[in-house]
Amino acid sequence: MGLVFASIAPHGSIAIAEWCAPEKRSLAAKTRGAFEELGRRFDAAKPDVTVLITPHHVHLEGHMAVVTSGAMHGTLEGGAARVELKANVDRELANAVKAAIGEAGVPVIGVSYGANDPAGSVMPMDWATQIPIHFMGRDRLPIVMAAPARDLPWKMHVDAGRAIASAATASGKRVALIASCDHGHAHDPKGPYGFSPASKQFDDRTVELIKRNALGELLGFDPAFVADAKADSFWQMLMLHGAIGDQGIGGSAAQRAWRAEFLSYEAPTYFGMLCAAFTPPD
Repeated sequence: MGLVFASIAPHGSIAIAEWCAPEKRSLAAKTRGAFEELGRRFDAAKPDVTVLITPHHVHLEGHMAVVTSGAMHGTLEGGAARVELKANVDRELANAVKAAIGEAGVPVIGVSYGANDPAGSVMPMDWATQIPIHFMGRDRLPIVMAAPARDLPWKMHVDAGRAIASAATASGKRVALIASCDHGHAHDPKGPYGFSPASKQFDDRTVELIKRNALGELLGFDPAFVADAKADSFWQMLMLHGAIGDQGIGGSAAQRAWRAEFLSYEAPTYFGMLCAAFTPPD
């Protein structure tokens, strides 16, 4: 029991074929194929619940967040077709994750929306939650959504990831963990963030770390470099590192036994998209 599968997954809507206009469906074909492979591996791991870490939900000053609503509902508009998804929240595990993060010394708040009773409320689902879930679990499994906090120290993100793993083990459930990550956002001078060579450099280094199963080396990055890269991935990957460890800095012997497999990378527009799978020891 505990964590049985983990992944780094992108959240660009162009990965979903039905969202794209026919002439644009080839734009992220490599990513879509890797996403489908992640879906097969996810199903093979037979999780009971998914914990997803997203950078695009609530942003709370000085605090991480865990959704404690009874369900989440998301809609992707603006494409060739409206893509909708509703998933129940495993409130028992959500509250356990929140408590574990807090006990690790990391400021965290439970959040719900609408109804005064959290169990009856439906929280809006951000695209960085919806898109990975579209390929891994859809509405078949309950989810737990957690949000990092970029104004907290990097080590606290590692500690929070370790707490998520502890809560997963204590739950007695088979838990999948998804770090929802798009990477450098300044690949294209015509894009909304302009151009920075740091985006490609960051993405190249991230690919290399995954291939070496060394996410812990993220802790050695220069903060200015991370900022220049304009990545939406760094904090979630630190939490993933805390949860499963690797051959790099830190992690127990059992954690380091997790296997990393790089599946795909491409930057078809202004941001980088990467798929990677992490498998626990047999």
